[in-house]
Amino acid sequence: MIAASGHASNTLIVPNATLAQRLIAWQKCHGRHDLPWQQTRDPYRIWLSEIMLQQTQVSAVIPYFQRFLARFPDLAALAAASQADVLEAWAGLGYYARGRNLHQAAQQVMQHHGGHFPPDPAALAGLPGIGRSTAAAIAVFAFGARAAILDGNVKRVLCRHAGIEGFPGLPTVDKKLWALAESLLPDNEVEIYTQGLMDLGSGVCSRRRPDCATCPLSADCIAFAEGRQNVLPSPKPRSKLPERASTFVLITDGRAVLLQRRPPSGIWGGLLVPLEGEPEALLAQLALVSERTQWLPELKHSFTHFRLTMRPVLCQLAKRPQNLNDPSWHWQELAALEKAALPTPVRRILRNLLPPQ
Repeated sequence: MIAASGHASNTLIVPNATLAQRLIAWQKCHGRHDLPWQQTRDPYRIWLSEIMLQQTQVSAVIPYFQRFLARFPDLAALAAASQADVLEAWAGLGYYARGRNLHQAAQQVMQHHGGHFPPDPAALAGLPGIGRSTAAAIAVFAFGARAAILDGNVKRVLCRHAGIEGFPGLPTVDKKLWALAESLLPDNEVEIYTQGLMDLGSGVCSRRRPDCATCPLSADCIAFAEGRQNVLPSPKPRSKLPERASTFVLITDGRAVLLQRRPPSGIWGGLLVPLEGEPEALLAQLALVSERTQWLPELKHSFTHFRLTMRPVLCQLAKRPQNLNDPSWHWQELAALEKAALPTPVRRILRNLLPPQ
């Protein structure tokens, strides 16, 4: 809830304290200290958590993090796994390029760094899926480096506190934010400061309804002073997404559904999806006869650059054919659907094939 005026009500206030000092004091008293990837210097666990936390909230990440570690307990196990196994373990987290990059980065660390993550942020940023901010976070928490982070939550904190106008994704604004983030770094307790920034941005200085009454930075926050918390940071200029449509043919014998593994890169890379195309043409190509054909409800899904209307059609076979023409095709047992490496919207469509519980 946004306070109308005044200082943070439950924050340790130190006269003339710097932003970093206030944030460190706040983190020690009010920040998170018991997340599964905290209280460790293990670069593997820290790296894994940082990748999972990109675009995903902490509460959703925790169970995936624990299951992923149980399946791939260390870097060597992850590097030795197949991409299909990695994506299966990633299924449901979304943004699947993260899973592919995770696997590739593990292999590169094993091959080019002797199985040890490089401690230098610049070297970490050279690995797949690790940008400048993620590299800094890994270096800070795993190696005690002094480096600035600038993820989405931190951008929001800095834009509001310093009153920075403009969409943070614009190069000029991004450059200004990086300069500010680096200038605010303390000489000591960088790990606590960095975790404090993350916790403040994800909890107190949230996107909607920031809790300014408990914020340790409200005393000199420009957005708070001007009542502009809901205006800053400036939103991304909106443009209408192009519309696309595709027919997904659900060929099933009642026990399994025919899926195809997508190419390693691109949209839904490496994941299993139904065959796409006109049902009559696909059935003719496969020399199959559908005993029952039924169009299912459409599903809309937005990607970064376009919006897809998914049109699923069910084709019920009397018997599953034994030979497939394409090695990328795969009969997925419906009983094991939840464990398969499926994009989330595809999983939602395929659940229509399951018997009622």
